[in-house]
Amino acid sequence: MVAVIYAAVRGRCLFPRGSTNKNGRKQYKFMQNRERLGSRLGFIMLSAGCAIGCGNVWKFPWMCGQNGGGSFMLLYIICLVVLGLPAMTMEFSVGRAAQASPIRMYQKLEKPGCKWGHFRHCQPDWQHCPDGILHRGDRVDHLLFHQVPYRPKRRFRIYPDDYEPHGECGVLLVTVVVAFAILSFNLQGGLERITKYMMLALLVLMLVLAVHSLPLPGAAEGLKFYLVPDFGKIDGSVVVGAMNQAFFTLSVGMGGMAIFGSYIEKEHSLMGESVHIIVLDTLVAVLAGIIMFPACFTYGLEVNAGPSLLFDTMATVFNNMTGGRWWGTLFFLFMVFAALSTVLGVCENILAMVRELTGLSRPKGALLCGVGIFLLALTTALGYSVLHFQPFAAGTAWLDLWDFIVSNNILPLGSLVLALFCCNSFGWGWDAFVQEANTGKGLKVQPWMKPLFRFVVPAAIAFIYIYGMATFAWN
Repeated sequence: MVAVIYAAVRGRCLFPRGSTNKNGRKQYKFMQNRERLGSRLGFIMLSAGCAIGCGNVWKFPWMCGQNGGGSFMLLYIICLVVLGLPAMTMEFSVGRAAQASPIRMYQKLEKPGCKWGHFRHCQPDWQHCPDGILHRGDRVDHLLFHQVPYRPKRRFRIYPDDYEPHGECGVLLVTVVVAFAILSFNLQGGLERITKYMMLALLVLMLVLAVHSLPLPGAAEGLKFYLVPDFGKIDGSVVVGAMNQAFFTLSVGMGGMAIFGSYIEKEHSLMGESVHIIVLDTLVAVLAGIIMFPACFTYGLEVNAGPSLLFDTMATVFNNMTGGRWWGTLFFLFMVFAALSTVLGVCENILAMVRELTGLSRPKGALLCGVGIFLLALTTALGYSVLHFQPFAAGTAWLDLWDFIVSNNILPLGSLVLALFCCNSFGWGWDAFVQEANTGKGLKVQPWMKPLFRFVVPAAIAFIYIYGMATFAWN
């Protein structure tokens, strides 16, 4: 905002002029010399950080607990392999081939006479911002100010009676400022470096806590519930929940992975890179369950407690753990890191799109995006108080509306568009997609996979999406 006012007073143009490419579109200098990630590890950690967030550490365990434990786990892994892996490979391929953000990538790759560029309006993360900052961020304010430093006698509370409008807005502002302050630096010195350190620290701590949970008296019973499927508990709602969680946790379908694909060279094949990211993402989710479910059966906690499962369970674990105060402080601090890694990934996508549309530098673009995102995310921050709104059943609020838009619509439909675009002659085309995906060393897309990518993936997404809409609890 300050930059806008200053530019107006000085009579300077805030939005720089760019050259025009052969298609008649503006092309700015930074688009011609695109930023690059510094290392393969940085790319994997950055993509995994965007995918992991608290969706794995917080949402996956309580979804698993409410949907039959091992039954949900089995369906979730199947959805990751059959739907998530192809979708992530396709999204990386489109991003790397286009060398553009989601706002431009379909336009750059579409065949003459096609209108795939219209789907750019389904890709931007503006709809994902409130969900990303205060849902994928999963109540950063409580993590930061109520659980760090960890208070062993305090019971964690969420939704909706503990909302304080001033506190929520203040922490939202801190989150947005921190995120865009990091993004205002160059790609390698800001986003890549911070995310790499945060994710390595989170993984080490979760491994330590998982090892601590295994000797608990209820570990065998908890792991049986968590890992052994009960096929009698599988129904349509469990299948839909597993599919939505797979897309939600991988952040595919909204362009979040495409932007990272556009920042890498062609040294490695993209299916192999997708496998590494999905394995890392799944490892974090599995570790979260190994930490929590043995504790639930040891201390008599309800496995189907819902959103409060992580916080109630971990509070009990740390109360009964030597040095629990310090471990609790570290755990919830790194939960903040996990939330922030998702926020950074989401906001980088938005920043890249805004810069391609306006030609702004990183600092100016970060300022503009930060103001817009803060105003949009106020709906979530104030959703249980000042801006009360009930979109669906009693007790729902703005947060539920954004979650419905993102998890139930944008992610699966975005993946459906990607599948149709990459695998059909009326889109980018199978041959062009395979050539891009298979460039470099590593696991390749095989010819026998074509029916899976072209028919099974879009058909499964469409069927499960329609079923989910038909069975959604609208009121």
